[in-house]
Amino acid sequence: MKLLGNRSSRAWRNMASALVVVAGVGLVPAAQAETARATPSVTDFKLDNGLEVVVIPDHRAPIVTQMVWYKVGSADEPAGKSGIAHFFEHLMFKGTKKHAAGEFGAKVAEIGGSENAFTSYDYTAYYQTVSPDALGTMMEYEADRMRGLVLTDEVIGPERDVILEERRSRIENNPDALLSEEVDATLYQNHPYRIPVIGWMHEMERLNRIDATAFYDKYYAPNNAVLIVAGDVDPAAVKELAEKTYGKVERGPALPPRVRPQEPEQNTRRTVTLRDERVTVPSFQQSWVVPSYTTSQDGEAEALDLLSEILGGGTRSRLYQELVVKRGIASSAGAGYSGTSLDDTSFTVYGAPRGEATLDEVQSAVDAEIRRIVTDGVSQEELERARTRYLRSMIFARDSAQGLANIYGATLTTGGTVKDIAAWPDRLRAVTAEQVKAVAAKYLDLDRSVTGYLLPPETAQN
Repeated sequence: MKLLGNRSSRAWRNMASALVVVAGVGLVPAAQAETARATPSVTDFKLDNGLEVVVIPDHRAPIVTQMVWYKVGSADEPAGKSGIAHFFEHLMFKGTKKHAAGEFGAKVAEIGGSENAFTSYDYTAYYQTVSPDALGTMMEYEADRMRGLVLTDEVIGPERDVILEERRSRIENNPDALLSEEVDATLYQNHPYRIPVIGWMHEMERLNRIDATAFYDKYYAPNNAVLIVAGDVDPAAVKELAEKTYGKVERGPALPPRVRPQEPEQNTRRTVTLRDERVTVPSFQQSWVVPSYTTSQDGEAEALDLLSEILGGGTRSRLYQELVVKRGIASSAGAGYSGTSLDDTSFTVYGAPRGEATLDEVQSAVDAEIRRIVTDGVSQEELERARTRYLRSMIFARDSAQGLANIYGATLTTGGTVKDIAAWPDRLRAVTAEQVKAVAAKYLDLDRSVTGYLLPPETAQN
């Protein structure tokens, strides 16, 4: 099982960026026609019980991925119940009234398939990748556990111990993860994105059967879910299977709009410092609250995506070229934008020194590159190179059935539509150099940032 938490962490930033990419993105004019031919024809419909179904045919290989995305994540948890969304992801693998615990997984393994699940701030997803002839069986099992789980104290207790141990191993044993939690808790002053997906330990320890049952009854229903089927399938056949399985699940209670506490205007520059004996190389990360694809207007999200690519998206980015290649003062330097979020999200830069260079030198150099863009902007040539790199790298997200399902599921559960996905490449191509400069000047204000320092014990912040 996967945990998509710590919005400031580099792994999360990279995955979040990949999830907004659409299959069939054009790379350069000469390749656009070929790319367009490869773009899948997407079928989107709803069952009578409210379940949205998206079918993405891809006949390159005899496999299919089924993913069920629930429109609930850790940012939707009741106050004081942090970690319940991720805890419930674990509980979904327990037994139902029809199938014993472990039977679903055994069936997947028996036919040579794979399965997993993940929880994020805005959604929880479950998936299986199997041969097309097994899709009906996967749908039957997945539809059954949508409402058929058997939750007892005998099930809850041991699984709670599992997530507590997971927090110890993934967070408590990882100084970078601990720092990211503290940065998020400082960056978001009011929004629940400040709370880690896995939860705070003292609240996780008190999660119980009553909490789990209430969470299940409120959020796990077909009218709060999206089914994505991508792979070697026929849309008409998928619809028939979906109606026979998911269509029999009763609609759940109507849920109000997902309106969460929003951020106030931020007017301070804040720092968070963590010293840990496990740290051998100091590093820093600096973050700002910025709009997501859901909350932005006038192409700002697309401009932020390209700004992150230009500033620190890879080996050809400004930060890497200047700090790592030319000056040799950094072992790593980059930037990331978490665009796939239901609410305002984060933009982050980071770096670590190399050799005799100090952390202060690296941070000053990163700040200087940001100021250069704010003051001088970017050239049209640099923008086109970055845009081509970005689209070229992201097209690989469509190179598997699971990748296709991820693209659509993450978008549809955070306020987007199938039409938004289709229009995304053209919106990215429409971004101007002036827009990139404008979002840098508007949002990357050092006096409204949070900087996290990860340092060895007794090491000065230089």
